[in-house]
Amino acid sequence: QVQLVESGGGLVQPGGSLKLSCAASSSIFSIDAMGWYRQAPGKQRELVAMTTLRGTTNYADSVKGRFTISRASAVNTVLLQMNSLKPEDTAVYYCKAVSYARGAYWGKGTPVTVSS
Repeated sequence: QVQLVESGGGLVQPGGSLKLSCAASSSIFSIDAMGWYRQAPGKQRELVAMTTLRGTTNYADSVKGRFTISRASAVNTVLLQMNSLKPEDTAVYYCKAVSYARGAYWGKGTPVTVSS
């Protein structure tokens, strides 16, 4: 089964930076896409950024120009560099891994708090 381990969340001041990391492990099937969603209290879970095996990326409008998603080499690890953080970025960030053959898998989430 797919397991995802997230790290890098924490408390940061507005304008600061954080880097999130997610490592996905799978047995015999490939991971086709990985990325991040986030959910704040009272809000729906929303897309932050995704990247595919082909290298395509997709960002939420609210984070374009501030966040960068990248995929580490050799392992199923995705990074999210978050710069110029705003209070509205405060949320629990969930790693998502997608296998087109098997479906989607979610991490347990890592909290990001931007003080205001």
